[in-house]
Amino acid sequence: MSEQINAPLVKIQPWSETDLPLLQLLNAPEMTEHLGGPETEEQVTARHRRYVDNAGGTGCMFSVILLPEAISVGSVGYWDRVWQGETVYEIGWSILPAFQGKGIASAAVTEVITRCRTEQKHKSIHAFPSVNNPASNAICRKLSFTLVSECDFEYPPGSIMKCNDWRLELAPEK
Repeated sequence: MSEQINAPLVKIQPWSETDLPLLQLLNAPEMTEHLGGPETEEQVTARHRRYVDNAGGTGCMFSVILLPEAISVGSVGYWDRVWQGETVYEIGWSILPAFQGKGIASAAVTEVITRCRTEQKHKSIHAFPSVNNPASNAICRKLSFTLVSECDFEYPPGSIMKCNDWRLELAPEK
């Protein structure tokens, strides 16, 4: 059984120039199994640049830091997406294998949800984990996302994967 990490021992910080080595680790085959496989070095470098520059101008990518050691153990982020005719936030995360199953992803995702609620820009946030990714689907259930449906989702561009569409309301209905 995995040791649980307490949420106060996890923080997120905006993606920076120094996070390229973390992104390279997150690009390993075992980390991208549910995302269509690893990207090329050029693709990883371009992704890093987009994260640092916030190229789309929406949302933000963060490195996930385990305290008190200040170890970078993963990433989490959110961005705008038009989904089924509605502009929503999309959220995604990835935690290195040695740190999975300890509550780190849940704590990091919770921090991003709090930021999205503070922005009050969209009324919901969606996660689209592969139907074959039990860990990410479990995080959605744990954090009270509602399973909307199974769906076809294009990721990476040009490739369709079967995902679950999980939705979390950010503001109470008026």
